Amino acid sequence: MNYLPLFLDLKSKNVLIVGAGEVAFNKIRLLLRAKAKVNVIARELCSEVKCLLKQKKIKWISREFNSIYLNKIFLVIAATNNLKLNEYVFKSCNDRHLLVNVVDDKSKCSFIFPSIIDRSPIIIALSSGGTAPVLLRFLREKIESILPMKLGDVAKISGKWRNVIKKHFNNLLERRRFWEKLFKSLFVEHVLNGNKEKATEILKKTMNQDSFLRGEIILVGAGPGDSGLLTLRGLQILQQADVVLYDCLVSQDILDLIRRDAKRIYVGKRAGLKSITQDKIIKLLIFLARQGKKVVRLKGGDPFIFGRGGEEIEAAKNAGIDFQVIPGITSAIGIAAYTGIPLTHRKYAQGVIFITGHKCKNGLLNNFSILCDPSYTLVVYMATLHAVEISQKLIMHGRLKSTPIAIVGKGTTVNQKVIIGRLDEIKKMINFSITPSLLIIGEVVLLHKKLKWFHTSNIFNDIYNKSSIVKFI
Repeated sequence: MNYLPLFLDLKSKNVLIVGAGEVAFNKIRLLLRAKAKVNVIARELCSEVKCLLKQKKIKWISREFNSIYLNKIFLVIAATNNLKLNEYVFKSCNDRHLLVNVVDDKSKCSFIFPSIIDRSPIIIALSSGGTAPVLLRFLREKIESILPMKLGDVAKISGKWRNVIKKHFNNLLERRRFWEKLFKSLFVEHVLNGNKEKATEILKKTMNQDSFLRGEIILVGAGPGDSGLLTLRGLQILQQADVVLYDCLVSQDILDLIRRDAKRIYVGKRAGLKSITQDKIIKLLIFLARQGKKVVRLKGGDPFIFGRGGEEIEAAKNAGIDFQVIPGITSAIGIAAYTGIPLTHRKYAQGVIFITGHKCKNGLLNNFSILCDPSYTLVVYMATLHAVEISQKLIMHGRLKSTPIAIVGKGTTVNQKVIIGRLDEIKKMINFSITPSLLIIGEVVLLHKKLKWFHTSNIFNDIYNKSSIVKFI
C-alpha cells in the first residue's frame, strides 16, 4: 500500500490554492463541497473562479505567493504552469510539515486526490496511486452503476437511530447483528423507494425482536492460493466474521479480505514444526462460538478434502452449535487448471483419485492395486512427505517407472513452480521442489507443455534432460 487512505474533515479549515485556472477551479469546487475555507493566490482568475469570488465563496488573498501565507493553513494545492513556483510551494510546505499537492506532479505530493463516488454521507474513494487513471475511471463507472443514488439516505436514517440502538443493545455483538439483520431486510428497499415511514417501522420491529446471541461456526474454503479463486459466498462470510481461525496455507491476499476489526487467530499446522493440535483447535472453535460469536474456520483449498473439516463440524454438531460449510476450490482442481494439466481426459485418464502424503490413522492403508491403474490420474496432497515411498509402492504394484509426474509448488500463485519428470525420478525431483506442493501422477501430465497458460518462473532442471519423458518440455 503506497498511500494510506484517509478522509479529512475540512469543514471551516483554511486551505490555500496557488493558481486560478481551470484545473484549480476543479479543485476549488471539490474543496467547497467539503465546506473548506478556500484562499486563492494567483495573478489572474479564470471566469469560473471570478464567479466564486463574486459569490463570496472564496478569498483572493494575493497575486504573488509568499511563504508567509502558509500560516494557519491546513493543506495546500499548487495548480500553476510555473514549474519553479510549484517547486517553491512544495519546498515551503515540506519545511512546515504541511500537506501539499502539486497537480500532475506525483513527486511533489504528500497527498493525492482519489476518484470519488459521492453518496453522502457515504463516500467511496478510489486510487491507483497515479499509475492507471484510465483503469480507475473504468472501475469508478462500474461501481457508480451498482450503487443506488439514494444509498446515502440509508446511512442518514441509520445515523439518526445509532444512539437509540446503542442504548437498546449494550453488547457490541448484539448491535452488529441488529445492523446486519436490518440491512438485509426490506428496510433498505423502502428507503431507496422513498418510503421512509415504512422503513422506520421495520427498524423498530427489528429492534424489538429477540436479540439473543447465538454463536455459529462456519468452515470456509480459501481455495488453492490465488485470492481470485475465493468464492463470492466465502468473501461475504469473511466480511461478517467476528473471529477467524486460519491455516498456514491461506494467502495474505485472502487474509486482507477479512473484516478489518475481526479477530484473527493463526492455527496453522506444518509437518515437522511445533504447532497447535487439532483437539485444541476444535475446543477453541466451540469456546468462541459459545460466546455468541460468528467464528470462521478458514482453510486452504476445500474444508472437506484433507482439511479435517468433517471432524470440526462433527464436534460443532455434538456441542449443539450451529454451523455452515462454504466449499472452496480444492488444491488439486485449482492447481491442475493453473498448470494446464487436465485431471481427466478421454485419451489419457478416465478418472482421478485424491490421496494424502500423510499416513492415515486407525490402520487405514492405501489400496495400491487400485492406485497403480494407469487409466486413473493420481493426485497426492502434501506430496513431499512420503512421495518416495508412494512411488516405490506404485512401481511395485505395476505402475510403469516411466509414468509422467509433476510436482507443483505454491500452485496458482505468482511463485508457482512446476517440475516435470518420471515416477522413478521422484527422489531427485523433490530436491528441487518447494512447499506446499502437490504431486500429479499420470499420462495427463504430458499435456502440460501444450496447455500451460499461467506464466510463472517454472523450473525444469537439467538433470531431467536425458529423460525420455521430459524431452517435450
